[in-house]
Amino acid sequence: MRIIGGTHRSVALASVGKGDAGAHLRPTTDRVRESLFNVLAHQAGFDGAHVLDLFAGTGALGLEALSRGAAHATFVDSGRVSAKLIRANIAKLRVQQSTRLIQCDARALPQNTGQRCSLVFLDPPYGQNLGEKALKTAEAGGWLADDALIVWEESQPLEAPEGFEVIDSRKYGTTHITLMSKNEG
Repeated sequence: MRIIGGTHRSVALASVGKGDAGAHLRPTTDRVRESLFNVLAHQAGFDGAHVLDLFAGTGALGLEALSRGAAHATFVDSGRVSAKLIRANIAKLRVQQSTRLIQCDARALPQNTGQRCSLVFLDPPYGQNLGEKALKTAEAGGWLADDALIVWEESQPLEAPEGFEVIDSRKYGTTHITLMSKNEG
């Protein structure tokens, strides 16, 4: 795994090794991440964005956004192995000043006391119905900017939960990426 584009292009990320089967550590592949970020570059851009990476795993999605111009990334994951990988990857890229790691269940995210996030990555363990609860918790906790773009990765196509609308959907092999925004009304 590596950073695909931006200022940290080609930097290899910390090896997942055997990962953490219990935590369902399943990093987004380089190929899927490259395709996704090509789409996102045309949808939203990254300059100055504040990113929330829920079920962050290795942190690759948030770190890719930082490499491409995001101002700050908050990583949320409850796994011990994931937290170690995220810390190692933050150190590799030397982006400690523009990152924060919250080691907790994404469905129990604390209240936000900082800037609201305009780009949200949501990559829960597949097939466990954890994403909607995490998204609703982030919204209730003041994490989502009014114009937030939500990037949700799952094993199947998704319908938008109440209060959100699907704006694009892509399939990469067995991975489904759904882009959502908050409803205006």
